[in-house]
Amino acid sequence: MMNVQDIRKQFPILHQEVNGNPLVYLDSAATSQKPAQVIDAVERYYKEINSNVHRGVHTLGTHATDAYEGAREKVREFIHASSTEEVIFTRGTTTALNMVASSYGRANLSEGDEVVITPMEHHSNIIPWQQVVKATGATLKYIPLQPDGTIALEDVEKTVTENTKIVSVMQVSNVLGTINPIKEMAAIAHRNGAIMVVDGAQSTPHMNIDVQDLDCDFFAFSGHKMCGPTGIGVLYGKRQLLEKMDPFEFGGEMIDYVGLYDSTWKDLPWKFEGGTPIIAGAVGLGAAIDFLNEIGMDNIQQHESHLAKYAIEQLSTIEGVTIYGPEKRAGVVTFNSDEVHPHDVATVLDTEGIAVRAGHHCAQPLMKWLEVSATARASFYLYNTEEDVDTFVAGLRKAKEFFGNVF
Repeated sequence: MMNVQDIRKQFPILHQEVNGNPLVYLDSAATSQKPAQVIDAVERYYKEINSNVHRGVHTLGTHATDAYEGAREKVREFIHASSTEEVIFTRGTTTALNMVASSYGRANLSEGDEVVITPMEHHSNIIPWQQVVKATGATLKYIPLQPDGTIALEDVEKTVTENTKIVSVMQVSNVLGTINPIKEMAAIAHRNGAIMVVDGAQSTPHMNIDVQDLDCDFFAFSGHKMCGPTGIGVLYGKRQLLEKMDPFEFGGEMIDYVGLYDSTWKDLPWKFEGGTPIIAGAVGLGAAIDFLNEIGMDNIQQHESHLAKYAIEQLSTIEGVTIYGPEKRAGVVTFNSDEVHPHDVATVLDTEGIAVRAGHHCAQPLMKWLEVSATARASFYLYNTEEDVDTFVAGLRKAKEFFGNVF
């Protein structure tokens, strides 16, 4: 059982006032806060072992390489990859998805082929595919959504055809909190000869991930949403696919041999990690994984599900509030309040020290599907409490009152 108050003590940023009120941070879907042990790990790297990796034989270089590759092994265990060769460090989910679209998509798509995604995708899982199909002559198709924002497998069966080469879907919606049936979708993709790409940015911080059980071909996620530093992320890929792909970036570190007119690449995973890698970020991500493992991913998921359910129950008592998404969801509650723009809601809540998100959440096609221009979003994590929800709901009532609504 999680002791949330003990967990909160480990997050220095939470112990402050914003606009004269205790901070209530409900924007973890955008970026999570960092526990002291992650901050300390990054600081310790720079203070004690800062050096480039894989290149030098001196002591600091050896320690830095051990820390960097040790973090890779922690990632492998965390997502249950079969080998560290399948774990590539990137700048984040966006870079990882672009790597797949550019390195795999451009080499394997041609006119008449199909890429299948959904209208709920984050822009990072839409725009790269738009660009690739334009360059290759392939077609971009969308799996329709059910009225509650879920995906029906019969619609997947209808949309994915023998012409489909790539299916790319987020595991958890950053807007609706929808948890998509990735394992079943991967099976449908594979039966049709397609590969399965998963945007795991909103799932990896909040639930157990087993890429082998999901049988996805690529899986991308970011460290900063799971208590790690910004600027570090991961692309998992099945080894047989990664080996056939060309590097995404070219330069130092990723080469085996360079001649005047030709070059060869290092083995996996290093051929995809050109230049000085994100060493401190990887060390911090490794510390974040240790932290999450200590608490337990099942405990985190159960806690967030409870908070989301509690928040929906409390918001439902306020007249004129519309909540988007399915009943079964991750720890995200996206909503609108009648006659009050989401940005105004967020601004008033901020005066109360409550941080929520407002806007299109990098999901404009989904906003169009919802028939709104923007929404407000409260997203929960392991350090949030029912008291945070109560403060948030009271703040929303104040926002409605401020703009003249009577309820």
